[in-house]
Amino acid sequence: MKIAVLGASAGIGLQCVQLALQKGHQVTTLSRRVVPIPDQANLKRIQGSATDVHAVRTAMEGAEATLVTLGTKSPLPTTMFSDSSRALLQVLKEIGSSPTLIVLTGFGTGDSWRYNSFPMRILFTLVLKQVYVDKGLQEQVIATGYPRWEMVRPGRLTNGSLTGRYRVLDTLTDGMKVGAISRADVAHFLVAQAEQPTYLGKHPALTY
Repeated sequence: MKIAVLGASAGIGLQCVQLALQKGHQVTTLSRRVVPIPDQANLKRIQGSATDVHAVRTAMEGAEATLVTLGTKSPLPTTMFSDSSRALLQVLKEIGSSPTLIVLTGFGTGDSWRYNSFPMRILFTLVLKQVYVDKGLQEQVIATGYPRWEMVRPGRLTNGSLTGRYRVLDTLTDGMKVGAISRADVAHFLVAQAEQPTYLGKHPALTY
């Protein structure tokens, strides 16, 4: 199948690209930096911003599923996540297609914030609050403007290996524990959902 990956040059996005190619999919990437993968027949690389409508339109051409794996290393306020979502919805309206959108955000986004552990709530308040405010807006923009979506909310990310064994929690409940999970396992879930979406309209949290 044809999969577009927005935010593909590092981290979970890059691992999604590698895994999707290993599974024989045709992959188009969009990222500011060059995706560090050797040239191959099933890989098309586009260098540009996910907030640029033209770049997004080029990346989305023919896509049956789109993985939105944008990230930032800065804790400063940003509008990248919500701006890119608006650009994505504009493109979808223009091209008239309906690929599945698998959107990576994080546990602590939106209504999941109060279900975090006390230490994580402190961390969010002191360090990550502004970034997660925009991730929450990203979720709202897509959920209210497009019907085929999943918002994937992993717990604390690690550089651990791919196990394929993790828990998927799609309901917020008091006392739930969402801890660490490797970027490799998050990528495994995202690609699997691109292939066969089973959490449409939901906000699955990922943890061990």
